[in-house]
Amino acid sequence: MRWALAKVAIATTLMVALAFCIPLGLVTRQVAHERAMSQARESASSMVTVLAASEDPRVLRRAVSADRAGAADRLAIHLADQPVIGISHVSAAAIDSARDSAHTTTRSTADGVAYLRAVLLSDEKVAVVEVYVPDALLNRGIPTAWLTLAGIALLLVVISVFTADRLGARVVRSSRKLADASASFGAGDLSMRVEPSGPDELMDAGLAFNMMADRVVRLLDGERELAADLSHRLRTPLTALRLDAELLGAGPDAARMRASVDALESEIDAVIAGARRSITDRSGQQCDVAAVVRERVSMWSLLAEDHGRRYRVVGLRESLWVNIPPDDVVSCVDALVGNVFSHTPQNAPFSVELNTRAGRFIVEDGGPGIADPMSALTRGESGAGSSGLGLDIVARVARSNGGRLHIGQSELGGARIVWTFGDAVTERPV
Repeated sequence: MRWALAKVAIATTLMVALAFCIPLGLVTRQVAHERAMSQARESASSMVTVLAASEDPRVLRRAVSADRAGAADRLAIHLADQPVIGISHVSAAAIDSARDSAHTTTRSTADGVAYLRAVLLSDEKVAVVEVYVPDALLNRGIPTAWLTLAGIALLLVVISVFTADRLGARVVRSSRKLADASASFGAGDLSMRVEPSGPDELMDAGLAFNMMADRVVRLLDGERELAADLSHRLRTPLTALRLDAELLGAGPDAARMRASVDALESEIDAVIAGARRSITDRSGQQCDVAAVVRERVSMWSLLAEDHGRRYRVVGLRESLWVNIPPDDVVSCVDALVGNVFSHTPQNAPFSVELNTRAGRFIVEDGGPGIADPMSALTRGESGAGSSGLGLDIVARVARSNGGRLHIGQSELGGARIVWTFGDAVTERPV
């Protein structure tokens, strides 16, 4: 944009400069020509005065030598039937023509102009005073004047471009700040705001962006508050379930039931706490996927042992940091592993793998598999009688962070779900 403004300034200033410099250049040339011819007329007039006083050749020679043009061999007096006094630069025919016409004329030569002035003497004879003006005198000062005009035009262009660049830089800085803020906000940094600056239009755009961002955050926070309220409603049936578990008395089954109720209550508390946090507090968060998977697998392993499921865990020793909030990673891991328990037989094995080099999280199972992967990734669609939100949640989190979710066939015979983190992979925070 700055270069575009500079080109406009260059074109505009050049047009204005040329509109003034070309006429001024022509006027300068005309002035130089008139100055040289004026000096020639002055020399001729002084010789006319001398001829009016005396026609003696000796007097005329001294007068010619004393004149500035005569000293430069540019002045001559042509008397009738007498030798030329001084140095002549034109032909005899030109002198005869001037004498016959008895008028002042100019004759062009190869390298200048001759000023010829006819003078009527006392004996009715006509003398001709010749003043030669070379091109050097006719063009004296013109190159310097033209170079000066060109320099002034160039200086005007430089000043105009500099001024346009300074003005454009202010606009560009403001536009770039607004563009960067929009890109950051679109990438998920909902705390991003812009300091309005620049022209009035860009300031209005900055204020509108901030209002839009605040509006989006308020809407998202409202939705999260609604989710927290809905989660809180689970406490009523949970309390009833806890009372029923307490009535079971002692025994391993009762202890397992009470432990499950405690785990469910802890999960509901975590959902409510996470939902009540503002969406801006979640933006820019990072987490170690390996640590999250270790923690969640430790919980799911207890259920797997109760069901008698064989499972395998691979790749959790090395850390894999991603620019995704921990709550989202927990939700995705639970959704993927929970699907194994929900949609496969109790004796079906499963495996959990974290490939830190490729930035992938892989869950495989030995169940019946997924017949229609596209429907499984469609929100609200499920071929197993569930809500159809689990895989959609994972796919949405993956897409929003530059990754993707792929469903394939597992070596165990069932489904193989690969969550690729993509652009979300980052360096370990200092």
